[in-house]
Amino acid sequence: MAEVTRHDDLAEFWALTGDFFNADPVFHTIPIAAVDRRLNHADPADEPPLLVSVSEDGVLVAAALRTPPWPLTLSGVAPEWADVVADALAGDVELPGVNGPRESVEAFVVAWAARTGCNAREHMALRLYELGDLVMPDVPGTPRLATVDDIDLLSHWRTEFGVEATEQVRDEDSEDRSRSMLRISLAAGHGHLIWHVGDTPVAWAAANAPASGMSRIGPVYTPPEHRRHGYGAAVTAACASWARENGAEHVVLYTDLSNPTSNSIYQRIGFRPVIDSAEFVFTPAGD
Repeated sequence: MAEVTRHDDLAEFWALTGDFFNADPVFHTIPIAAVDRRLNHADPADEPPLLVSVSEDGVLVAAALRTPPWPLTLSGVAPEWADVVADALAGDVELPGVNGPRESVEAFVVAWAARTGCNAREHMALRLYELGDLVMPDVPGTPRLATVDDIDLLSHWRTEFGVEATEQVRDEDSEDRSRSMLRISLAAGHGHLIWHVGDTPVAWAAANAPASGMSRIGPVYTPPEHRRHGYGAAVTAACASWARENGAEHVVLYTDLSNPTSNSIYQRIGFRPVIDSAEFVFTPAGD
């Protein structure tokens, strides 16, 4: 008989689940990075996380978490445990969506829709990559590590990335959210690399400071007027190099499978596919 626990304390949750997630820091890149940020670089504006663990005969078999405003992440929920987790949450919480390995996500979406009556649509098809041998592309320009003086530029680029990649609405609030996220990220020691050609900034990539030996790159953004010159590949490679120099054994990133260009670019600089993932959005019945 499975025992499902809802946790109120993130440190307590991580004490129980940390070894479970850290056993594969590539596969569990999202929960590891999310917990590391919340435990070590908390923001007073953070909303409480949603934390669930599942044990059977005293052995942890599944764990899921959501750190608002992000979706519930399911790398720790194998498909056979999707119904159990959905049962534990249905009728008690509202979920904007879920992400994780495709098989787990699809199993949970079916279970959630059956219990809540909500609708679900696939928002993004993703592929997780891990860096093998890094190949630095021969592209004009040089990388520079960003500082707080770059927040205005990067917050604008972060908003534009969100509008283009995730259907985010462009407004004053989105710029404010981007500034806040960047301040937290820079204070946490994450690496933000800007590629310059002469005095002109032309591309940007960010990577988490290593946690559990893992660093994840994202976002990567090149303004439209500077595309098709290799700057995105160059700044991503520079960011990956930064991550390794700062102790990352595993450097990973996600790509949008609807963008074949980015998938081929990352493979050319040394990234190799790990697993396909998906993100689904939930909407109320009738929408």
